[in-house]
Amino acid sequence: MQHRYEWLYLYGFVHPKTGDTEWHILPRVNVDWFNISLAEFARSVGAGQEKIIVLVIDRAGWHTSEKVVIPQGIYLEPLPPYSPELQPAERLWTLADEPLVNEHFDSLDQLEQALSKRCCVLSEMKSEISALTNYHWWPFVSTG
Repeated sequence: MQHRYEWLYLYGFVHPKTGDTEWHILPRVNVDWFNISLAEFARSVGAGQEKIIVLVIDRAGWHTSEKVVIPQGIYLEPLPPYSPELQPAERLWTLADEPLVNEHFDSLDQLEQALSKRCCVLSEMKSEISALTNYHWWPFVSTG
């Protein structure tokens, strides 16, 4: 018997102070797909010369590659190595996974539908997400 798996990947962005989230369901985790996700995120939040966004990232190869195309207005701030507990977005995954645990999906389409519904719910859970991700010790400066 040969086991075969199909995968979907959830990219998540969070603004810890407000609890705003943005989700991208993509077929791969690599530099090319990270570039697509970054570009879409920058477009959706209006990053640019007038609006600067600092993204805290881990040191995954697809985050730190020289091939990463950083959109105008986006600045990547890598965490120290081996410190996922410092990444606010890491706390999102248990919330995102909740409706998927112990479930079976016959196709990637079914999984994507369930995940899409969950992302819509999470997008409305701003206060809960802020409470989970807005570390009291995290320096936060807002210009409005």
